Amino acid sequence: MSEDIRPGILLGCGNPLLDISATVDEEFLKKYDLKPNDAILADEKHMSLYKELVEKYKAEYIAGGSVQNSLRVCQWILQKPDAAVFFGCVGHDKYGEILEERARSNGVNVHYQRTNDAPTGTCGVLITGTHRSLCANLAAANNFTIDHLLTPDKQKLIDNAEYFYISGFFLTVSPPSIQHIAQHAHKHKRTFLMNLSAPFLAQLYKEPLMAALPYVDILFGNELEAEAFAASQGWEDKEMKEIGKKIMALPKQNVNRPRIVVLTQGHLPVLLIQEHSIEEFPVERLEPNEIVDTNGAGDAFVGGFLAQYIQKKPLSVCIRCGIWAARQIIQRSGCTFEGLPTFKE
Repeated sequence: MSEDIRPGILLGCGNPLLDISATVDEEFLKKYDLKPNDAILADEKHMSLYKELVEKYKAEYIAGGSVQNSLRVCQWILQKPDAAVFFGCVGHDKYGEILEERARSNGVNVHYQRTNDAPTGTCGVLITGTHRSLCANLAAANNFTIDHLLTPDKQKLIDNAEYFYISGFFLTVSPPSIQHIAQHAHKHKRTFLMNLSAPFLAQLYKEPLMAALPYVDILFGNELEAEAFAASQGWEDKEMKEIGKKIMALPKQNVNRPRIVVLTQGHLPVLLIQEHSIEEFPVERLEPNEIVDTNGAGDAFVGGFLAQYIQKKPLSVCIRCGIWAARQIIQRSGCTFEGLPTFKE
């Protein structure tokens, strides 16, 4: 482990959610108008879903939320507590306490904003076979405000960090907070990483996404998110390498540091797209009976990547660790792990 890993070197902002995870049937998905491999925000018709999962299915509670998941996986691999700091909003309730306890026990230094106006957010994780459908009721997570970042103690944590990671999901919550972090990273020549996160964001939250993108040094996404982004830009391309090259070439504030785009494609190779090269990293296929659920695979990939990246390891090592981490997670229920990590460079 690198000696450079000091407390607070990595800072993430996102939506802390308690995952309520259960295996369901196709009928359940149809009932709530959900697709097998998708991520949506809950509306009125989904509100009874969470209660039904708890009452009728063997639901598990797992600390969730995309960025928090990535930081938990990163901390597991690093085995150095408090390297990562996390900001997000929860309610004053039991779910909020469970979330904090789980995240801290995984080594993440959480600094939640707390609200009395809404309960802690939950995410229904509906497993059908090896697919997962996410239905997030952001609740308190929606109430995060930039004020939380502007307090002296939080600004101190921001000043201390060298790497900043924010999910696209946060675009629905607090674009001003994203801009605050992005501009801070740019001004101080720190690294700003972001994730496309879900297909709907590129279309419905295009404006705040395009406002953040010029500051993004490394952008993550999967094939569905990349296609949705291309469609939102009016690009005809369906080919991942072409889409990645175009995203990489979009305007950037720090022109001395060309953007890097990392696209995952399920069992197909991970693409590393840089200014003068495109590299493919093979993904070793698991047998169908080895896959428990794919929830958290993308989050785990980023967590593995970050664990190496903040140690200044080559990008090839970062991606291989990301693939390794995703592979571990999909063999378990939810974004969970146990024992010591066995990744080898």
